[in-house]
Amino acid sequence: MTNRKTIIDVRTPEEFSDGNVSGSINIPLHEIPDRIEELKQIQGQIILCCASGGRSGQATAFLKQQGINCENGGSWLQVL
Repeated sequence: MTNRKTIIDVRTPEEFSDGNVSGSINIPLHEIPDRIEELKQIQGQIILCCASGGRSGQATAFLKQQGINCENGGSWLQVL
């Protein structure tokens, strides 16, 4: 098992462009269900973030139901 962590920001592209964690990937919340296969290919743990932790919490719950190793990182400012 790898210690690699991937940060996925589920905010809108506009929010993401206003500031984000260096190296993070922007996948807006509404795109998460359509990108399950892509997310399953990510090695290591996925940390999800957004503005306050609400949307990333929704994404985390959904992805865990799909068997994806992830956690809610809360606000992107906390993941810095």
